[in-house]
Amino acid sequence: MELDIIYEDKHVLCLIKPPGIPSQSDKTEDDDLMSAGINYVKSNGDNPYLGLIQRLDRPVGGVIVFAKNDFANKELSRQVQERHTKKEYFAVVCGKPANNKGILEDYIKKLKTINMSKVTTAEDKQGKIARLEYEVLETAETAEYGTLCLVKINLLTGRHHQIRLQFSNAGTPIWGDNKYNKVFMKKKDFTIPALWSYKFGFKHPKTKKYTEFTSLPKNYPFTIFDFFKSDINRERQM
Repeated sequence: MELDIIYEDKHVLCLIKPPGIPSQSDKTEDDDLMSAGINYVKSNGDNPYLGLIQRLDRPVGGVIVFAKNDFANKELSRQVQERHTKKEYFAVVCGKPANNKGILEDYIKKLKTINMSKVTTAEDKQGKIARLEYEVLETAETAEYGTLCLVKINLLTGRHHQIRLQFSNAGTPIWGDNKYNKVFMKKKDFTIPALWSYKFGFKHPKTKKYTEFTSLPKNYPFTIFDFFKSDINRERQM
């Protein structure tokens, strides 16, 4: 597997994860990004060590960061646990949210036997709080899917399938999501959810300087939005 490297130094390796590739090895035994990264650093004569700092669901593409040593892994993992990292996503949702900006807050519990999650209540001991901020950037009308909206998401917690589940629960499921979008659950053709890890920001484990990396999606349905067609427009809105 050829790696798409955004940045690398002695402590971190930042890549663009392709959609459909597991972040790390799983029961499918398919090629995964972490194993490919370990082979890469080993081929360069470095210690064949990588720590996964932020997990992305298999269908999700975009920015992903690995630690290249135990020191960096512990420091960056601490930042994630204490919510000192910045995680932003782009998504295309079916329908239009009630408000152009807002916060989604739910209690979520993971259903391990079917690899899904569901919205529950605060009284459920297995439930965990899930929060995100969103902003609608653009709306498009399509013949096949009706209204689609491009949204930018600031992920405030990191729960299993959080973004996909919360937008589905809010009545605006993510385009292409075969797990939480009823329209695509009924389709025979496999589709990749229109969810992209746009930005990951953190304090560098060694220098302590705030650093962030970004990546833009280039696949449908993101490509129907003018936002991704104009650098000037994109820079003005970010």
